[in-house]
Formats: sequence, structure tokens, C-alpha cells
Amino acid sequence: MLLAHAGQRTFKCVRSEVLVTPTELEELIHAGTPPRILDVRWQLTEPDGRAAYEKGHLPGAVYVSLDDELTDHDVAGRGRHPLPSGAALQAAARRWGIRDGDAVVVYDDWNRAGSARAWWVLRAAGLADVRILDGGLAAWTGALDTGVVRPEPGDVTVAHHDLYAGALPTLSADDAAALGSRLADARAPERFRGEVEPVDPVAGHIPGAVNVPSTSLLDAHGRFRPAAELAEALGDTAGAYCGSGVTAAVTVAAQAVLGKDAALFPGSWSQWSAEPSRPVATGG
Repeated sequence: MLLAHAGQRTFKCVRSEVLVTPTELEELIHAGTPPRILDVRWQLTEPDGRAAYEKGHLPGAVYVSLDDELTDHDVAGRGRHPLPSGAALQAAARRWGIRDGDAVVVYDDWNRAGSARAWWVLRAAGLADVRILDGGLAAWTGALDTGVVRPEPGDVTVAHHDLYAGALPTLSADDAAALGSRLADARAPERFRGEVEPVDPVAGHIPGAVNVPSTSLLDAHGRFRPAAELAEALGDTAGAYCGSGVTAAVTVAAQAVLGKDAALFPGSWSQWSAEPSRPVATGG
């Protein structure tokens, strides 16, 4: 664990506890004790990544559906991607072959959104050793496998069955409102300003929030920026939201790289904008 400095601020940098480089992952695979690798390809415009997974994935990687396995669409009033129950997540994790004590590596092919969601959900459920492949699939230079991996069932037991009150902090809508300028909106600037809204019924943002697009926390190669740059971008923000709680997990992961426990508003704008009594801000 390193101490890094940004201006006059000092913070703990725990990058290696949140992220794994492709080189480190390849070494783990060849060492004979590979982590369980999860392929979590998801995009807002292409939520099902199974076909892409079957065409080429990391050796041993199991496909995870963000919409079907990291979300519970039966939950009402909590946005477009409500958190899954711990029981459902445990059953899914066992299908993925995860055993108690396993290290887990998650990756995606789009702006770290799918992998950050998986990282957050698994960590909130109580799994201790979960890391994001820094740079995602594009950073991997090793061989790719095709087809479908069907592992032997695992026996993992999750510690938290209510992820809204799990091992990682969350925000209710009222909590998010109370944060004011310490709340980061992880969406694109034009959505934050209310100029466009491609998904939700109302355009704009939570009053007082500041815009920190999740993509601004990544470099041109999709890797998380150096700690000092992350600290500068995130400032004193302590919570994050986005459209439906997915890309905001990238922001929370970036805070974790700095050793900070930022809170996630899982329902995000999709929950906020669906409640008519909530105020809406527009502009910069």
C-alpha cells in the first residue's frame, strides 16, 4: 500500500487490491492457481454480450449476464438495474464455479462498466478478493478461447443477502440529495446538463451534484488513471450515481483505488427521475 499526494492531500493508494494488470493475471493463470475469471460484457445499447463472449474470451472465463444475473428486474421502485438479492447472487456465483476463498477477476470490453458492476456487487455481497482487469479485454495480449465454459459448480456462500445494506455503502435518494456537491454524477456531460436523455423520462441531474463522467477516470487505453489524476478528478466527492447504478460503480472503484469507501446510489437517475416529487436541475 503506497502513500500518494495530490496537492496538499495525502491518501492511501490500494490500486493492486482493486485492479489486476494483464501481466499479473497471466502470471496467476500460469502459476497453476488461476482466479475464477468472469466475462461481464455489457453496453447500454448492447446489453447481451454472450455472442461476443463465445467468439473469444480469456482462458477459463465464464460469461456473466449483467441484466440477468447482476440485476433483479422484479424489484420495483429502485431504477432500471435494481441490485440482485444475495440468495440469487449466491446461486449464480455457484454456477460460475466460485468456491469459498476463491480469488475472482472480472473484465469487460466497454469502459469498465460491466466489470465494475460485477466488482461492486460481489464485494457488497461479502466476497473479499475481487479485482477488475485494468484495461479490460483490449489490454489482454494472450490467447483467447472460443465457445462456452461450463465449470464445475462452486460452493461459495455470500455473507450479505441484502446488498442495499451489504459490505459496501449505499445511498438512498434522500442520502444522495443530502450530499450536495459531494455527489458525483458519472454520466456524460450532455446527459448531466439535461440536453439529451436517451433512456429515462426526464432529463437533468440531482441538484447540487457535480459531473465526473466515469470515462474521465480512464486513460485512452481504458485503464484507470494514476492515483494523483483520480484524486484531482474526484475531489472531495463521497458518493456516486449514474443512469441506473452501473457506470457509477466505475467511480466507486476509482475511489477504492485511492483507499476511499465511496457510496453508490444504486437506483441512480432512473429511480430519482421516476419520482415526481424529486427536484431536477439542468445546465452546468
